[in-house]
Amino acid sequence: MSPAKHKPKPADSATQRGASKPRSAPPRQDKSRHSEPRGAAKSRAERPREDTRHEDRLKDDKAQQRKPQAGEAEEKASADAAPEAIGHAGSPPPEAIEPDPELSPEEAVRARKRYLLRRFWISGRGYWGLRGDRLAWPLTIGLLTLICVNVGFQYGINRWNRAIFDAIELRDAHTVYWLSAVFLPLVAGSISLVVAQVYLRMTMQRRWRSWLTTAVIQRWLASGRYYQLNLVKGDHANPEARLTEDLRIATESPVDFIAGVLNAFLSASTFIVVLWTIGGALSFSLGGSTITVPGFLVVTAVIYAAITSTSMFAIGRRFVQLSEDKNQAEAEFRYVLTRVRENGESIALLGGEEEENAGIDRTFAGVLGRWARLTGQHMRTALVSQGSSLFAPVVPVLLCAPKFLDGSMTLGQVMQAASAFAIVQGAFGWLVDNYPRLADWNASAHRIASLMMSLDGLERAEENDKLGRIQRGETADGAMLSLNNVSVTLDDGTAVVKETEVEIAPGERVLVSGESGSGKSTLVRAIAGLWPWGSGSVDFHPGKRLFMLPQRPYIPSGTLRRATAYPAAAENWKTKEINTALDKVGLGYLKSRLEEEAPWDQTLSGGEKQRLAFARLLLHAPDIVVLDEATSALDEKSQDKMMRTVIKVLPQVTIISVAHRAELEAFHTRKITLERREGGARLVSDVELAPKKRAPGLLQRALWGSGGKDDKG
Repeated sequence: MSPAKHKPKPADSATQRGASKPRSAPPRQDKSRHSEPRGAAKSRAERPREDTRHEDRLKDDKAQQRKPQAGEAEEKASADAAPEAIGHAGSPPPEAIEPDPELSPEEAVRARKRYLLRRFWISGRGYWGLRGDRLAWPLTIGLLTLICVNVGFQYGINRWNRAIFDAIELRDAHTVYWLSAVFLPLVAGSISLVVAQVYLRMTMQRRWRSWLTTAVIQRWLASGRYYQLNLVKGDHANPEARLTEDLRIATESPVDFIAGVLNAFLSASTFIVVLWTIGGALSFSLGGSTITVPGFLVVTAVIYAAITSTSMFAIGRRFVQLSEDKNQAEAEFRYVLTRVRENGESIALLGGEEEENAGIDRTFAGVLGRWARLTGQHMRTALVSQGSSLFAPVVPVLLCAPKFLDGSMTLGQVMQAASAFAIVQGAFGWLVDNYPRLADWNASAHRIASLMMSLDGLERAEENDKLGRIQRGETADGAMLSLNNVSVTLDDGTAVVKETEVEIAPGERVLVSGESGSGKSTLVRAIAGLWPWGSGSVDFHPGKRLFMLPQRPYIPSGTLRRATAYPAAAENWKTKEINTALDKVGLGYLKSRLEEEAPWDQTLSGGEKQRLAFARLLLHAPDIVVLDEATSALDEKSQDKMMRTVIKVLPQVTIISVAHRAELEAFHTRKITLERREGGARLVSDVELAPKKRAPGLLQRALWGSGGKDDKG
């Protein structure tokens, strides 16, 4: 045990805070998905035996230092194999935009929404950048080229339409048969172009979504931000819905819109010329005067489109807000249902089905209410859209009828004009048909950009010491862990723990105690690197690994082998080694189900989950372990056996425990006490604990044996 406890640090100790981070908190620059997770174990298929554990651990530590390079090589290979699956966070987050204080609340909200769209494109356009997908530009150019060629085929079919009706009017059988034969290649070419467009468009959407999703998820998972988002204010609720449905819509719709706008522009430009050429001028008498309207079909098409578009804007102006409200309500509804599934056992044991049903009904009522308002919007837009689609084919025929009847226009010209008018009207009315989707995209882009902005804030805080961050470095005096004037705060600066000075030597077992709410769990999260806000420095012994056991262990989906090995790969240990670990923690009866895939998170009891967490601890064999109420679900005898097992199997491990049970003092060599005070909890006691030997009772001897024997199992 180190003689230095709770000692004040010299003034120049700040120089130590710039030391490199321990392996338990890898450098922030390594954003690879293959980088080693916090507290990961050695990636060895063979685990060291107990009598040579220390020597093998030193070898493994050297091997661990080379892992990032291997991870980088693996990422490069993966990028070459499937580039659409690799996203990049890109450049540093943009600077925070503070609203103009002179703006009214409504104007500030509108300014923020405009910035949200800009924020989405700051990240989204990276797909076409230097670190984007190598097929982004070929797919884009190919799609735009096919759209242009397809407009040419549309013009060819329009010309064919005129020729076939002129031939029918003249009863020219030979021309009709010849045009019928020509029609098949025109149709085949047009269909092939449309199919190719669908392929390129959907491929680009898929790859863009994959690239951006991977990039955002990398930022979300980096440095524990997925956890820190729960602790800070901001519009980032239900990130899982934003990363799935909202991001899908946000990347699919822009491709559709750009393709649609280009097609509409080219179609309108081409067939306006056709209408002007065919229709010519229209003359009519009004009040004894003759009025001539040049290009009357073009003028009519423009006026018709202006009326429908203006009507759509007036009717659908609230589409964006209603779509945002509906998407948020849907996300909240999914979250409520997920909570019921995840906490099914507790709800069932308490008989809370009726109350949960009432809560679900309230949330679902909100979804239905927003859907009802959105339905009204869709009804009004359908009125405009359907009316436009019915009038568009008839209007040009009625306008051309006088010229056809006086012989100045052939039947083929009338039909060509009708076809061209419908195409121009469809181009001008593109917004009418797609305004609901545009509003839906706007809402989804806002939601995913809000998540990006929250991640921006966390990332800026990591890079800016002025925002109050707990530094992480290396100890210089052989201590396993030292807290140097550490203060832990909330993200708004509210103090939780103030000015803590602690030094822990290798092999020490320290119990952190204090009343509920005194900041014990917050302090250990700061030690683990999950809680970043505050000041001071948390320093680790160079090259040592940290492993944390929370009160509620995480059980991943898949096999029991994977759950036991987590967070490392299940293949890192042989079946015999995993079975031995299960035996030591009292889960030997599960060995036969090691390869079974089951909902283990729902199947295992609270005590079994905590035993499984200790099995992980034995397999990973870290240097430092933090136990945060890790035995709270175990009875006293099981807790005693678990602690004895850990101490025997890992005699050199440094333990930091947070617990309320006084019985745990027997397994620790030191006790520090936090006391809640105004302005933040403070360390008020730091004492050594004399080893206590308790004779096992009759029942304990009957269940566990006399002592040494049961430790072997």
